[in-house]
Amino acid sequence: MITVVGSLNMDLMVDAPSLPQPGETVRGRNFRRSPGGKGANQACTVARMGIKCALIGAVGDDPFGDELLASLRADGIDVAAVTRRANTSSGVAMITVDAVGQNQIVLVAGANDTLSPSEILPHADNFLGSKAVIVQLEIPLDAVEAALRQAKQGRALAVLNPAPCVILADELLRLCDWIIPNEIEAGQLADMTVRSAEDASLAARRLRERSGGARIAVTLGAAGVWIEAPGFSGHIPGFAVQAVDTVAAGDVFIGAFVTRLVEGADSRDAARFACAAAAISVTRPGAQASVPQRLEVDAWLRER
Repeated sequence: MITVVGSLNMDLMVDAPSLPQPGETVRGRNFRRSPGGKGANQACTVARMGIKCALIGAVGDDPFGDELLASLRADGIDVAAVTRRANTSSGVAMITVDAVGQNQIVLVAGANDTLSPSEILPHADNFLGSKAVIVQLEIPLDAVEAALRQAKQGRALAVLNPAPCVILADELLRLCDWIIPNEIEAGQLADMTVRSAEDASLAARRLRERSGGARIAVTLGAAGVWIEAPGFSGHIPGFAVQAVDTVAAGDVFIGAFVTRLVEGADSRDAARFACAAAAISVTRPGAQASVPQRLEVDAWLRER
């Protein structure tokens, strides 16, 4: 089993020919809503890759909360540890997607911002029964730290996706077995700019030093991922596809990557598998709606 501790959001999405500049009005089209949130997206990916998954988080006692939980249950995800918060809205992400699939997001955290360590600690059985625990930063930092400490105590693989990036103490980073930022987050954590695989290599080494030796995977969008880990240090290229929507591609990568790690794959094979899953996802609109099934990823890789 893999336990995910993180956010659940309802994504409100619209397509536009370009992303608006400050003060600019752009005519959009194709409004839709789709279950999202980094925690829920990663849990959805784990479940669709064929691994039992539990999610710990919080939603509001509102219709969006009902929809978010129903969608996760439909994928077989255990949501017993998701708190329903009275008098609080569920998280909402307002997303504009441009003509080439790039996106601009405004996030309203809602109930996600209320998740506390006291709501994580009672679920020790989840951590003890898990091979990996995945955490992101769309929940309060004290909840992130509590989840990582529980993962270590339960001897699960502790995985941090530092997104959206904030200032993080070295002590928190030292709780991680894997840290998986994108190029912007890696640059912020390593105090540099990441524009290439070579930059990602340097950022990963700096981040490894800060974290006391955690394994690092710096995702590079369509360019793939840089892996810095014992036994392999190098660039795994991405797959060329026609992107229509990059929302949740990073979450798909992480869920697929961790799935393969707990199945026993080495970091290179896990990264290639995860790049394939993410490549499929960007050819489809939506967050969880874009997540492929395991059979699709396996078949896709066999053709390449």
